[in-house]
Amino acid sequence: MKTPICDILGIEYPIIQGGMAWVANASLASAVSNAGGLGVIAAMNCSAEQLRDEIRKCRELTDKPFGINIMLLSPYKDEVAQLVIEEKIPVVTTGAGNPSKYMDAWLNAGIKVLPVVASSGMARMVERYGATAVIAEGCEAGGHIGELTTMCLVPQVCDAVKIPVIAAGGIGDGRGIAAAFMLGAAGVQLGTRFLVAHECTIHRNYKERVLKAKDIDTITTGKRLGHPVRALKSPFTHEFMKREYDPDFTSEELESMGVGSLRRAVIDGDEETGTFMAGQIAGLVKKEQPVKEMIEELFSEAEQALKGASIWAK
Repeated sequence: MKTPICDILGIEYPIIQGGMAWVANASLASAVSNAGGLGVIAAMNCSAEQLRDEIRKCRELTDKPFGINIMLLSPYKDEVAQLVIEEKIPVVTTGAGNPSKYMDAWLNAGIKVLPVVASSGMARMVERYGATAVIAEGCEAGGHIGELTTMCLVPQVCDAVKIPVIAAGGIGDGRGIAAAFMLGAAGVQLGTRFLVAHECTIHRNYKERVLKAKDIDTITTGKRLGHPVRALKSPFTHEFMKREYDPDFTSEELESMGVGSLRRAVIDGDEETGTFMAGQIAGLVKKEQPVKEMIEELFSEAEQALKGASIWAK
């Protein structure tokens, strides 16, 4: 199931691991890269030196290409943008903002830049700035989301740009991967499925919540603040939603309420005040397995799904 994105990124399978804050560390990224995909370390709100330590850990665990996800709302984004050049990182993915300020420097350093986009307009803009490919992420994804579904977004982005498109959001099994290819994508990015990989170091409570989730067990909060987030339903998300529609609760108080909630879920497994970010495909995720086995199974399923589609097409 090789596509052009495999040659561009130097990987065996056209699959990228999402840059999930507090989740996407050296352990998970190296496992995905060793299995033939592109592992990604989340820079989140790390300083350059904190991120450098994680990069070096990853290099001790793999000699395969891996990337860094730069969250453009981070207060350390300028120093992290320079760090990936110094560390000769081959691939950068970006989220939560416009990466154009940094793209010339990254491209001149030989870095392949894959911005996450939520609209065809954003995809066209980053293509003009030289993006290697775009990751078109639908609102089914976990974490920060846009408005459009993957089914609607991906084909429109594919029509809008000439560079490869990677589909993300709501993809959790081989059928989803096959569907992404049918929509015109050259690869996929997965996040929620990797939460239950053996090499993912999140708290046991987090994994259990994903494994037990049903199709209706996610909720979107934060629309009032202008940056909606999808997570599993929990005491915290219910309280947040209640406060979100309380006119006496200020936006500043709402912002403060969310600070640290993801870390509490990932690190502490706090089921009362933690935000367990996950996409709508959590209901499909029913077993833990090593990353290598997971990726091989996903693409075997995708091949079978595409063969089935070919039969129906005849």
